[in-house]
Amino acid sequence: MEPKQPPARPLLGINGKLASRVMEELGQNVYLCYQCVKCTSGCPVGRFFDWQPHQVMRALQLGEEEIALHSETPWLCASCQTCSTRCPQGLDVTAIMEFLTREAQSRGIKPEVPEVAVFNQAFMRQVRLWGRAYELGMMGEMKLRSGKMTEDMDLAAKMLRRNKLAFLPSPTRRRRKIKRQPHPTGAVAYYPGCSLHSTAAEFDASARGVCKALGIRLVEPRDWLCCGSTAAHRSDPLAALQYPLRNLEIIEQSGFTEVTMPCASCFNRHKTVQHEIRHAPETRGQLEKASGDHYEDRVRVSSLVETIQRHAGPEKLAGKIKRSLKGLRVACYYGCLLTRPPEVVEASHPENPTEMDQLLQATGLEVKDWSYKTSCCGGSHSLTRTDIALQLSRELIEHARKAGAEAIAVVCPLCHANLDARQFQMKLPESMPIFYFTQLLALALGLPEKTVALHKNLTDPRPLLKGKGLL
Repeated sequence: MEPKQPPARPLLGINGKLASRVMEELGQNVYLCYQCVKCTSGCPVGRFFDWQPHQVMRALQLGEEEIALHSETPWLCASCQTCSTRCPQGLDVTAIMEFLTREAQSRGIKPEVPEVAVFNQAFMRQVRLWGRAYELGMMGEMKLRSGKMTEDMDLAAKMLRRNKLAFLPSPTRRRRKIKRQPHPTGAVAYYPGCSLHSTAAEFDASARGVCKALGIRLVEPRDWLCCGSTAAHRSDPLAALQYPLRNLEIIEQSGFTEVTMPCASCFNRHKTVQHEIRHAPETRGQLEKASGDHYEDRVRVSSLVETIQRHAGPEKLAGKIKRSLKGLRVACYYGCLLTRPPEVVEASHPENPTEMDQLLQATGLEVKDWSYKTSCCGGSHSLTRTDIALQLSRELIEHARKAGAEAIAVVCPLCHANLDARQFQMKLPESMPIFYFTQLLALALGLPEKTVALHKNLTDPRPLLKGKGLL
């Protein structure tokens, strides 16, 4: 077990009630913060805050509840985990920010960024209704409650034309008893998450096609639930653990020993609950009591990049290439949640991952080195503070171009939604194609056009590929 933090002891005469609440709920001792400012210096959203993260931490130490609970900062936190990963004291600053939003609401304090609170409520309502996120229903509720009925209509029209929005929800049955399903020996459970059934359909098609071509047998378990994403962590921490644990119980009791997760957010949430039950027996008991099942922790949770690396690898991939992508220059973008925090997701190189680089290099294309592989695109604010998401995503595209890249490869549907789908709103002088890494692998493996699914991308990559003689 990890050593527990020492008890929070406020200085004489300082109101330590809020600091004690943080300790009580999270086990985080805010008095360990010695104001090194790493949380602030690395924060991608800091420029939009009223109080910087280290200032909020100091406010907690000094009992300045007015600052801590009435600040916009906790609401604008992108939950990218950069601060938590880099804190030398091991403080989970992200969790503390999420706690402050919940604490403010529990005290009847009006949310400082109402759009975020509405998004969390709308998202969780859809998950409770259907077991999975229903994007059209969620967006409809947000528009009705905000009054911004015409905002993003241009984006919605483009997505509807590409058939990237499901008109009806796809509810899942929440069985207490899990029914085993037959599957091939050595098969890997495939958890697509909510996005791959709708807005990220091209990721789903290319992921399944690539794995089949490489001899990796994927089987989608029945009745999986939404992982809860960031909304659950902010509004209902217990549900944020219950949903992914239920999925792991379903996968384990169905006879799988490994599950692969294409979505970086889903991967992060399932790794988080694994970490919790391994290091907090009390939490594990509470979760299993609620679910009525016992999880034996025999399932390996892998990202799709990791799965392809382990079961095939660059050498096997290179041997199956039918169309070399030589001449194409690509920047690999991993986003925030695939590698952070490293002790949770078990990333060996959280600031400079190379697994996707290695796979794509096997196709013959040139991977450009750059310093923004794990910078945040503002994914959690795509539907709440679009201005933040557009600015962060635009800067990523500009940095990739300066590094000599002609396109960006991503591993997350949230990142793809910002960089690809919203690119036309950025008014860039020149567009840049954004590929799922599996689309590039599928192209190199010579898979059918329907599997590569380039027609689904909103920033059309086909002119670039045709110009290179690759299509």
